[in-house]
Amino acid sequence: MPILTDLDISWNSLNGSIPLSMGNLQALMTLVISNNHLSGEIPQFWNKMPSLYIVDMSNNSLSGTIPRSLGSLTTLRFLVLSNNNLSGELPSHLQNCRALESLDLGDNKFSGNIPSWIGETMPSLLILALRSNFFSGNIPSEICALSALHILDLSHNNVSGFIPPCFRNLSGFKSELLDDDIARYEGRLNLDSKGRAIEYYHSLYLVNSLDLSCNNLSGEIPIELTSLLKLGTLNLSSNNLGGTIPEKIGNLQWLETLDLSRNKLSGPIPLSMASITFLVHLNLSHNNLSGKIPTGNQLQTLIDPSIYQGNLALCGFPLTNECHDNNGTNPTGKGEDKDDEDGDDSELPWFFVSMGLGFIIGHWGVCGTLVIKKSWRYAYFRFVDKMKDRLLLAVALNVARLTRKV
Repeated sequence: MPILTDLDISWNSLNGSIPLSMGNLQALMTLVISNNHLSGEIPQFWNKMPSLYIVDMSNNSLSGTIPRSLGSLTTLRFLVLSNNNLSGELPSHLQNCRALESLDLGDNKFSGNIPSWIGETMPSLLILALRSNFFSGNIPSEICALSALHILDLSHNNVSGFIPPCFRNLSGFKSELLDDDIARYEGRLNLDSKGRAIEYYHSLYLVNSLDLSCNNLSGEIPIELTSLLKLGTLNLSSNNLGGTIPEKIGNLQWLETLDLSRNKLSGPIPLSMASITFLVHLNLSHNNLSGKIPTGNQLQTLIDPSIYQGNLALCGFPLTNECHDNNGTNPTGKGEDKDDEDGDDSELPWFFVSMGLGFIIGHWGVCGTLVIKKSWRYAYFRFVDKMKDRLLLAVALNVARLTRKV
């Protein structure tokens, strides 16, 4: 089939190795042989297929290293080799694939450092997924040059060092990716989101995810991460990160998943976190956080106590331990009632003083006037006598009326 351009035999039960004769398909542009039971090494025939822009061999049992001839595919845009048994370091000849938009090598046995040339030679990269391998060393600062990046997954490796502050240059996390930015092909990608593993397909352009979890990263969470305004998932769990949670974490208004669990973070939970209105999964457990848990807005819907477990100095809802002030008293509830009672006791003498003054002023305001002004005194007593006579007359008439009825 010398003019065949697209070959998709995925999702079958094919086994054995990839045949060398496949290299005769010189017009091939799309090769998808994923989700089979293929084994053995990847053949060295890729320089015979110069038009390839999609290669998906994921979810098989392929072993060995990435062949050198793959680097001859200068038009390659999507390389998906995830979930195999591939090993070794990433070969430098891959840097010839300058048109790559998606590089997914997750769930293999690759080792060595993350190459710096990824950031130097692949300016169009939208997806970089290296999860679940044996990569070590630091995160190269050259990755910060990948301004189009929307998904960066380095989780479940042995990466160490600091999170580069230059991540603020990843402007792809500051904008939404349009559906025509990944044209014709997306493939499938497994990501940890919303507290579980999710397989994305046909919607990868909607995902903005930064996952550095399960590594040996240290230092503080750089405040520069709070400038990645369109970030949907931020997972830094299971590292050795210290310091405090950045106060401006509330700037990440698009966050749906925030996982900072199993680190060495300390200090209070920033109040700004309550303003992240799209947050559906939060995990701050097993740190050294302290103080009162913020309330209000979205945090009122996240009522699972396990979100905060392992932080012995945290208090307040939804935990059972109440917050206390520096004197060991509860700032709410019974403590306030006692303070109010003490305040009432201190004001009690003034109540009697004011009541006595009121009686004296009221009494002498009336009686003093009658004593001083004679005409008013006569008029007052005539009025009293007249009212007394009317009252006595009314009583006498009612008594007589009742007597006649009897």
